[in-house]
Amino acid sequence: MNGSGHIWRKGPLAALTALALAAPVRAPAQIYLTQPSYPTGPIEGSDPLVGLPMPRATPAEYRAHLLWNMRAGLNVAALSCQFSPYLRTVATYNAILAHHSRELAAAYTVLEGYFRRVNGRNGPRIFDQYSTNTYNGFSTMEAQFGFCQMAARLGKEALAVPKGQFGQFSTQRFRELRGSLTPVIDGYGFNRTPMQLTPIALGPRDCSGLPRNERRACEGER
Repeated sequence: MNGSGHIWRKGPLAALTALALAAPVRAPAQIYLTQPSYPTGPIEGSDPLVGLPMPRATPAEYRAHLLWNMRAGLNVAALSCQFSPYLRTVATYNAILAHHSRELAAAYTVLEGYFRRVNGRNGPRIFDQYSTNTYNGFSTMEAQFGFCQMAARLGKEALAVPKGQFGQFSTQRFRELRGSLTPVIDGYGFNRTPMQLTPIALGPRDCSGLPRNERRACEGER
């Protein structure tokens, strides 16, 4: 995938192999000590929160739009979250491309058809712009840690989803990915209960073993 989005013009198979295949992620990774809380719940492809407007889209085209935004978010995470190799966002994304390749290729075909239907001969160019702006919609600096941790978590869970159900997974979980673009703080240092320490009781000071001058000063302090 390049910054202009032109790789998608080469066809769905080329688009879905933008990165070399790698093994699925095997273990969770944490950046925050306490998992940030983000909005949850199903979301429809027609919801403005999903991404760019899709005027005159059919229900099938909206579903492809939602799936494509989920894929784009995980793609951006693969490129921008490499500061933490423990998240393994690159390996996870590549494994998703392989595992859900048919569903992703079908979504690409549906979207390509949508832009040709709505924009005529300008469809491919508008599709390129749509792809580029969709990627840019996941760009963040202030919320990078939260976004990367959530993308790593969702990517791992997406690998456990049976083939053909990535669209359903996107419907159930995309709201969390979009919500992770909102900056949050790690609650560990702010929400934990302060430790209560019992004061140490000190007895009378023993001055007998001190030299004469120091003993007098010590006895005067008692």
